[in-house]
Amino acid sequence: MSRITEVIKHLIIINVLLFIAPQLLDFDLQSLFALHFPENPQFGFWQFLTHMFMHSQDSFMHILFNMYALWAFGTPLEQMWGRNKFIFFYFSAGLGAGAVYTLVNYYQFNGVYDQLIALGISPTEIQNILDTGSYNTQILQSISGEKLTEFYATYHTPAVGASGAVYGILVAFGMAFPNAKLALIFLPIPIAAKYFIPVIILGDLFFGVTNYSIGNVAHFAHIGGALIGFIIAWYWKQNQFKRWN
Repeated sequence: MSRITEVIKHLIIINVLLFIAPQLLDFDLQSLFALHFPENPQFGFWQFLTHMFMHSQDSFMHILFNMYALWAFGTPLEQMWGRNKFIFFYFSAGLGAGAVYTLVNYYQFNGVYDQLIALGISPTEIQNILDTGSYNTQILQSISGEKLTEFYATYHTPAVGASGAVYGILVAFGMAFPNAKLALIFLPIPIAAKYFIPVIILGDLFFGVTNYSIGNVAHFAHIGGALIGFIIAWYWKQNQFKRWN
């Protein structure tokens, strides 16, 4: 078992404290620190950073998986890169995940918004739909109920979790240690990282563009973190950056 490195240790401590604190103090941190849709009044630019330290209060497995993956795959990267380089990578992947997730949401949200405007529905009426979730059923003749539900959910559902940054770490780990053997919980057969990790990312891409997603998972945040992680890790590998101390 690898000894936990300093940055990994402090990241895990911060995540665990912010997971436990609201339950002990009965204080809502999600509304302040989770990443809200930019048109939502609760949105703040700091949330691109702070959402990385928040996790769903309804699922212990959410934080457990992220912290395990952060330790298991991040430790060898911090040992290889050093503290400062790892910190830069981690936060870049997490911020990139939030940015890609928000851009995709904006694209999908504006598509429905423009359709509603084209139907002659005023911005005030659209805001009422977003505030109440109710609408004139005649709209369903032009826009599906599923799209309207997604429209409403995008506006109200914030993103939380270190998953985007962790996906960046997974990609970098696979590039640095391509032949390391990994196994899925439901498929305990060791698979080389160079095959295992792309399959996970392709799965997120599939679920992100279809309606087969299981649970409330920000698939495009995962993809965004993986993309930024790949770009940085590839660039460093090509340029052979020296260790930052």
